[in-house]
Amino acid sequence: MDNPTLGFGHFLTQTDGLGKTLLAILVLMSVASWALVAVKGLVQWRRRQRGASFLATFWNAPTMDAVRHELATHGAHDPFSHLSAHALHAQEHHARHGATRLADAGSASDFITRTIRKVLDEETMRMESGLTTLATVGATAPFVGLFGTVWGVYHALVAIGLSGAGTLDKVAGPVGEALIMTGLGLAVAIPAVVAYNAFTRSNRVLAAQLDAFAFELHSFLTLGEAPGAAAAQADGGKVRPLKAAAA
Repeated sequence: MDNPTLGFGHFLTQTDGLGKTLLAILVLMSVASWALVAVKGLVQWRRRQRGASFLATFWNAPTMDAVRHELATHGAHDPFSHLSAHALHAQEHHARHGATRLADAGSASDFITRTIRKVLDEETMRMESGLTTLATVGATAPFVGLFGTVWGVYHALVAIGLSGAGTLDKVAGPVGEALIMTGLGLAVAIPAVVAYNAFTRSNRVLAAQLDAFAFELHSFLTLGEAPGAAAAQADGGKVRPLKAAAA
């Protein structure tokens, strides 16, 4: 009773343009989500490695001038060094030019604070780049697959009705083929949802670390000493508040 010709290939030959379009959309969603997972995974790994290296350099530096020299020599390639570079530049700019423009209004502490907030916002936007695509794929792929299934079942039932053969062995094959689309929709959505949750948590941890570091950096540039500096140096260059933020 089994028909060896039934299967996904048979479904593709029987479906119309709309069914093939829905399948193409699922394929594009899958390619886009996996590409984002690969790229963002690599970027986050490099960001963590470079951030840890810069933090070790920062907390082991004898003075802020040494930090300036490090940034001038190697540049800023992670959120922590990027934040430090802009904050140091803001301090130098305000000391050199003062409040000559509305953008520079206020004390040096106010100007540095605004600069730090701006950089934190930029880093947050950079970290969240691509997450909307993953969320959209995770939310819509099952429904695209379900729509393909409904459309395939409709055509299968119409074909069965025209043939006049309504027995179970004639109905089960075409309907089962159509259900493949639902499975494909879930196969596309599940990795996207898992990746979205993983990246969101990682970004939340990094944002908390940046907030803690920004507080220390602001204190250094305005008061000359950060509250956690001594404890950080005692821990071998690791910032204790950052550990608490990441927990």
